[in-house]
Amino acid sequence: MAGETQVNIEQANLEKDAAAKRLALISMRHEDAGEPVLRLPEWVKRNVLTNDDNRNTRVILKEQRLNTICESGRCPNKSECWSKGTATFMLMGALCTRTCRFCAVNKGLPEPLAEDEPDRIAEAARQMGLRHVVLTSVNRDDLPDQGANHFARTITALKNAIAGVAVEVLTPDFQGRRDALEIVLAAKPVVYNHNIETVPRLYKRVRPGSKYDRSLDILRMANEIDRDIPTKSGLMLGVGETFDEVKEVMRDLRANNVEFLTLGQYLRPTRDQLPVKRYVEPAEFDELGAYGWEIGFKMVHSGPLVRSSYHAEAKAEELAGKA
Repeated sequence: MAGETQVNIEQANLEKDAAAKRLALISMRHEDAGEPVLRLPEWVKRNVLTNDDNRNTRVILKEQRLNTICESGRCPNKSECWSKGTATFMLMGALCTRTCRFCAVNKGLPEPLAEDEPDRIAEAARQMGLRHVVLTSVNRDDLPDQGANHFARTITALKNAIAGVAVEVLTPDFQGRRDALEIVLAAKPVVYNHNIETVPRLYKRVRPGSKYDRSLDILRMANEIDRDIPTKSGLMLGVGETFDEVKEVMRDLRANNVEFLTLGQYLRPTRDQLPVKRYVEPAEFDELGAYGWEIGFKMVHSGPLVRSSYHAEAKAEELAGKA
């Protein structure tokens, strides 16, 4: 009876916290209502590609009842990637416990974990013929292990299903939990990614519920736990940061031994998310990319449409070759 009471209290606290986050989001949306909507420049426009591979990817994902960040995050590269028969799997449901202002993934109290999801992802990857699989997830602050064991189980399921498969992970910050990080890295992904996303000054506006220093700590700890697994992080530009602030974050990432950097343009998924403050010119991405190489990153992928998992296999292979 006491255990049941404790569960009820914890559930009530989670629901109260979720309600408070929803109210905060509504308040911030009102603040954004008067901001101008910028015209989309040519360099970030994408064509919709429909071919047999695209349709086949869609069918496999639907049959296996899987979520992808491609769809949930409204990625501009979805059409291209699916047409090449690849996708980025999103673990642990379609509802996130965080309220990041840039992300289109739905917010709320998630359902319990689907225990067969690792096997369904492995089967989908096998059917798609993937040799390099990228896994990401919603935040699961409601789980005792933050979802770390589910990541590890999925990596293992993929390795059991596909000989020689390479698995790259893009994880939440696990609330800074080293033990959670150790669980994921013990499953031996080929790349560990956690995105820093933006500059410290904008965290409260862009990533409420997350902390800049905590994200840096996670990346530093990943390198300490297993130096053979390269660490990766990314920023989105155009949410109000300055050029010098971006460079400062890049230096912070290098100081914490991050080896792989991605830089891309923030594109507003819907009117519920942050408005774009500025569309960054391709030449500026080139300049920042050159600066990344200059300060010691082993791999830099910089451009308006670059995302964490965009061309992930080719870039990971290139990074491994350099190592």
